[in-house]
Order: sequence, then structure tokens, then C-alpha cells
Amino acid sequence: MSGAPVTVGQLVEQLRDALQLEQIGSGGHFREVRSANVSSPGLALAGYVERFPSHRMQVLGETEITYLASLEHEHRDRILRAFFGFPIPCVFVTKAQPLPGGLAECAQGAGVPLFRSRLKTNEFYRRIKPVLEDLFAETVTLHGSLADVYGVGLLFVGRSGIGKSECVLDLVERGHRLVADDLVITTKRGNDILIGRGHELQRHYMEVRGIGLINIPAIFGIRAVRQQKRIEVVVQLEEWNQDAVVDRTGLDADTTTILGVDLPKITVPLNPGKNITVIAEVVAMHHLLQYSGVNPAEQFNDRLISRMRAAAEVRRYLQEDVE
Repeated sequence: MSGAPVTVGQLVEQLRDALQLEQIGSGGHFREVRSANVSSPGLALAGYVERFPSHRMQVLGETEITYLASLEHEHRDRILRAFFGFPIPCVFVTKAQPLPGGLAECAQGAGVPLFRSRLKTNEFYRRIKPVLEDLFAETVTLHGSLADVYGVGLLFVGRSGIGKSECVLDLVERGHRLVADDLVITTKRGNDILIGRGHELQRHYMEVRGIGLINIPAIFGIRAVRQQKRIEVVVQLEEWNQDAVVDRTGLDADTTTILGVDLPKITVPLNPGKNITVIAEVVAMHHLLQYSGVNPAEQFNDRLISRMRAAAEVRRYLQEDVE
């Protein structure tokens, strides 16, 4: 589920313009970035390194640079040698500040790439954090088809050839939107959000058995596709089995887990004549209804229980009426 290691060179190449970076010295681009977090050294520059996260990229803002510049040369040199003795991926200096004596030399000697940005420290953090979170997000590739139906991301799964693509094709024809077919690259954002997208080479192409590959936006227009969509409901397509136990009320809600996130799962048995497209639309609208706090199955169950209690009260009253 994890991709190839991210190197400093790859990260800088992607963010050079956004972060307004210039490299001081040379080399070090091969060093690996192993954490999505970036931080300032803080007390590590004062000698307290017990809790120093040396595996993170380090940012030297105005406070750190001013502190280093205030030190005597020998003291500063000793601190910098200790600082760059840690396996730091790289160091950024913000606000285009002049470098204290010895900083560039110590970085070069340790092979740690040093970059300077014209951005203020807060703006630097604001720009780099989303990119790091995206690069280090948990990712898995799922076999299925993802569609946006009434704003709800429905992930259709099932054995090969059961009709996932045909179902999504019918949904697109009815005005809904294709996100990905066959391969859905799924990325976890935060604690409970899954974002699905198609492979960059395969995106918005669909294989229809008997026809081959078709270009969805070329046939149905650009509004028929989306680049990515949050996955909210998993629709499991299965062949009809009359002996299978099927939930008839919806009270026993089923779930499935993807990258540690629990998602509602709807199992739809397929038999001749069943309109799976309309069922998919109903699944999406039903999810929207539940999201707004309305659960029809629970409402019906509550009404049934209330009616049974009322009937029981009437029977008890008649049994006790001995006049």
C-alpha cells in the first residue's frame, strides 16, 4: 500500500516554484524524506535533543536564525555540528534571511541539502503541509468502478464480468458521472475520508465487453466525468442465489473496511430483469437521507414497536375489565 520512497530531489522539484526555493550549496537530493511532518528544531539548537524529531525536515525561521546569529562563532559552530550530526533529510530557511556564519558549511559537510525560501514561515508551512500529506497518504488500488451518483461516491465491486462497468455506463447515460473504471486508486485523507481516482493513463476510459475501450467524455461530454470523488458507499454486486440470506429491512446494516475506514456496504443480488441502475440511484438517495438523520428502517421499526405496545395495552385493559 505504500509507494516508493520520496527523495528530497523529488520533493523540491515538485515544490520549487510554490515554495520559492533556492539551494545553498549542492548535493543531498538522494536523501529520503520519511515523514509527512515538517518542524522547527526549537530546543535542539539550545542543546536539548531528547525529543528532537530528527527524521523530519527542519525549518529555520526568524527565531532560529536570530538565535544562531547571536552566538559566538565557536559556540554556534559546536551547535551546528551537533545539529547536522542527526539524519535530517533537509533544512529550509524562510524569509530569505542571511545565513549565520558556518550554517552553509556545516550543512554541506554533513551532506544535508540546505534551501532558502522567500516565503514567511507561516506561509511556508501552509504550502508544504498539504503536499506532504498527499505524498505520504495511505493508498491502495481496488478492483471496481467508482461513480458520482447525486453527489454520493458509489464504489461498485464484484467478480470480473458481473456488470460493474455496464452499470456505471448506464448511470452516466442517465446524467451521473464516472470517476474510475476497473482500477480505483484509493487514498486515505485524515482519519476517515477515502478519495478515489482513476489511473492517469486509464482515466475516463471504460472497457465494455463486446465493444472494447470507449472514451466517456468524448461520447457523453466533459460533464460526464470527475477527476476524483470521496468513496461513501460500497455496492457489492453478486449473482442471485435463492438460498442466500438477504437483509429485508435494512436494520442489520453491513459495513466493509478499506484502509482502516468503515464504509456502509450494500449487497445487491442480480437476477434477470432487475434494474440495477435505478437501485444504484436509490442507494445514493437513501444514503443522503440517512446522512441528514432520517433512517426509514429504524422509523418503521419504531412505528411497529409502538403499534404492538398499543395493542398489548388494549389487551391488558380488556383482560382487567371485569365489570
